Amino acid sequence: MTTRVPEEPAAAGPESRPTANAMRRALHRAEEGVALDTAEAAVLLQARDADLERLSAVAGRVRDAGLAAAGRPGVITYSRKVFIPLTRLCRDTCHYCTFVTVPGKLRRAGHGMFLSPDEVLDIARRGAEMGCKEALFTLGDRPEDRWPDAREWLDAHGYDDTLAYVRAMAVRVLEETGLLPHLNPGVLGWTDLQRLKPVAPSMGMMLETTATRLWSEPGGPHHGSPDKEPAVRLRVLEDAGRSNVPFTTGILIGIGETYTERAESLFAIRRTSRQYHGIQEVIVQNFRAKPDTAMRGMPDAELGELAAAIAVARIVLGPAARIQAPPNLVDGEYAGFVAAGIDDWGGVSPLTPDHVNPERPWPQIEELAARTADAGFTLKERLTIYPEYVRRGEPWLDPRLLPHVTALADPETGLAREGVRPRGLPWQEPEDAFPAAGGRTDLHRTIDTTGRTTDRRDDFDDVYGDWGQLREQAAPGMVPDRVDADVKEALSTAAGDPTRLTDAQALALLHADGPALDALCRIADDVRRDAVGDDVTYIVTRNINFTNVCYTGCRFCAFAQRRTDADAYTLSLDQVADRAEQAWQVGAVEVCMQGGIHPDLPGSAYFDIARAVKERVPGMHVHAFSPMEVVNGATRTGMSIRDWLSAAKEAGLDTIPGTAAEILDDEVRWVLTKGKLPAATWVEVVSTAHELGIRSSSTMMYGHVDQPHHWLGHLRLLAEIQQRTGGFTEFVTLPFIHTNAPVYLAGIARPGPTLRDNRAVTAMARLLLHPHIPNIQTSWVKLGAEGAAEMLRSGANDLGGTLMEETISRMAGSRYGSYRSVRDLVAIADAAGRPSRPRSTLYGPVPQERVDAALASDGHLPELLPVLGD
Repeated sequence: MTTRVPEEPAAAGPESRPTANAMRRALHRAEEGVALDTAEAAVLLQARDADLERLSAVAGRVRDAGLAAAGRPGVITYSRKVFIPLTRLCRDTCHYCTFVTVPGKLRRAGHGMFLSPDEVLDIARRGAEMGCKEALFTLGDRPEDRWPDAREWLDAHGYDDTLAYVRAMAVRVLEETGLLPHLNPGVLGWTDLQRLKPVAPSMGMMLETTATRLWSEPGGPHHGSPDKEPAVRLRVLEDAGRSNVPFTTGILIGIGETYTERAESLFAIRRTSRQYHGIQEVIVQNFRAKPDTAMRGMPDAELGELAAAIAVARIVLGPAARIQAPPNLVDGEYAGFVAAGIDDWGGVSPLTPDHVNPERPWPQIEELAARTADAGFTLKERLTIYPEYVRRGEPWLDPRLLPHVTALADPETGLAREGVRPRGLPWQEPEDAFPAAGGRTDLHRTIDTTGRTTDRRDDFDDVYGDWGQLREQAAPGMVPDRVDADVKEALSTAAGDPTRLTDAQALALLHADGPALDALCRIADDVRRDAVGDDVTYIVTRNINFTNVCYTGCRFCAFAQRRTDADAYTLSLDQVADRAEQAWQVGAVEVCMQGGIHPDLPGSAYFDIARAVKERVPGMHVHAFSPMEVVNGATRTGMSIRDWLSAAKEAGLDTIPGTAAEILDDEVRWVLTKGKLPAATWVEVVSTAHELGIRSSSTMMYGHVDQPHHWLGHLRLLAEIQQRTGGFTEFVTLPFIHTNAPVYLAGIARPGPTLRDNRAVTAMARLLLHPHIPNIQTSWVKLGAEGAAEMLRSGANDLGGTLMEETISRMAGSRYGSYRSVRDLVAIADAAGRPSRPRSTLYGPVPQERVDAALASDGHLPELLPVLGD
């Protein structure tokens, strides 16, 4: 390719050319391996002629180092695919797009609003016969939101939305052809990614640009397209990383962005890639004007401009990045783009056209191989999921897809097996699928004696994302709040009517210390007495954590283990039922059951767990499955959250724990956890449960990277939900246990809350949730007996449960044991100078028979009582 392109492309927007000195300096820094900033990258994006040759040489060396480190030096990859345009309808109106059309044109051409299942499978089958291994699903964003015709088609065919149809067709393709789906359905939310991950090894969405003005200003290429807002698209990249989805993205150059904006887009991709390690490839694509579009008069991005963008992308993103240029858009100038640093040609189809650029036919694969060889490289076929992610396996590859990928992947390289054609394989789990029991199933006992094997998982440096990036992200939450409100005035308002506290007054009280804190706790205790009386309540319950295998990547959690870790375990259904039966024998009225997000756990397994307990102990109250588990179950089964909860209720679920809340502010959540559900989804789950008559607790974990203003927002949100649904049974304070928490071991979080924090949070929970949530629970597990008694003097009225086995806090480093007897709990109430009584999950009375059984056994398991299979 000739890199001497003298003309300045107008498509890049008005921006002065860099001086010769600025170009020399930027090139020198690139050649020396010095990290570039955005301004220097913007300069290099304008390299042409000899400057471009120097830039390409640097990029080529970076690419070659990355390929050598990946174990495939001198290899450029491609994917043999078919293009499945599931629907050409879209709710957006991008000004350069010819893929999207309108219902009337589809009807006149004799087409449906969506490809039918037969049409989808016909394309996939013919592709499989030709040796294709990827089924690229491309479609417009949520067309049913704009087009009634699309909504009518989905309704007529029994699909709630477009994504439900995407999921169904992906399963059909897997089962009937063996092709691996790569899904490009546009903007996806966190829950959408959970729905689709089990049916596709990879997904993608072009970032295109971070230039907000191209979306917000009239006349811009993305104006009027809600899904093209850069902040929305960046959130998709982040959510994909949090969800461990191998994700393809990229930039589209020449649509009116400046060179600085182009550079900023690359740096935005780099930030997300570093933080989550989930960007599997970056496409650098050049704009091509098309007739019958609003941008038909816009000049094409020149090839020299594309080469410079590829080279800068390679240098900015680094050797481990996989960078692609579509071979049908390079006008045959293959060698120049290889020199600029690509290592992939993307998907090439021997069967279907490029429906997004139909005027640009794919090159023949044999020609592509020859032209790649001319540039000094070998062309090899990959799968839609890149080799690095094939080799990583869990959590990047869902177990239900493992047979399909394994059938096509070379076990040594992770590339496509040579000479293998796909064949359909079953996707759904068998009805009796349940992870095999095994591992350290005695952890509930030995955590108090032997302890944990190590203080951290072996994949500590990988599973949680980039710790350096997280330190920067956590910094705002570590800055103390400024408090301007008068504490005395706030105390006066709280004493008179706590429902009249303003946010400023509440924040002042959350910062209270010394005599002001003492006064606050006395007021909260008075409010408690008026609301629920003096009785301290407790429940005889058993915790059953049925597995600790989890790859969600919660950075505060020391309970989660990989399946191969020494402390990992999974219980069988019989073992769960045995533990529930043992608890009943010693007076329990409830089992609280939660577990890790085990990759082998079917979404229906939660129903089996609830059913197993009810069949063995019909009178036991099943308090189970956090909102995160509810979402996991719903997305794995393809059910809505409402339908899944209804089915769980039919199986025996009575109430759900309101855990997985942590702090209901995504600013804090995305530091605390890599892959857990967003705050809005937590609210959706508990609200839906309440609407179905499934009540829940509510919780807040505090004292890590949060500040009092986060506590205030969290408590206000809980009060708002309770006023709307009335479904919360209590609020539980959960002080952060730091000792073995990854986020603390990495030097990011504080070492848990102080005594002052605990008293202030307990007191303010009483005041801010009054009168909507009357029961405030303190945690003896996290605070010990003395700490719990102090909280009973600060507004709390409940001690939680006997637990019988508690491993989550103990794995994190709690020093206060894994169970408390009835006498222990009564003693804590006595220390606070208060009477005590047992309660049910819903804070009602306990049958006398249960009370007698609990007193006879003191509410905990005899040491010699066997646990089957331990």
